[in-house]
Amino acid sequence: MSKKTIVVKQVRSAARRPAVQAATLKGLGLGKMNRTRELEDTPAVRGMVNKIPHLVQIIEERG
Repeated sequence: MSKKTIVVKQVRSAARRPAVQAATLKGLGLGKMNRTRELEDTPAVRGMVNKIPHLVQIIEERG
């Protein structure tokens, strides 16, 4: 059984945002514009993405 993953892309800069939002981006492995990461689809990762929907975009859901 393969694990579900999501591909997350950073679409906006963390500049002039609260530090907690920049830290959330860093926790997702992002930090520069247009960078993408394939992450395991867990409630923790979904929660992080849902905290900063104005900065990231879910490109694809796999699995």
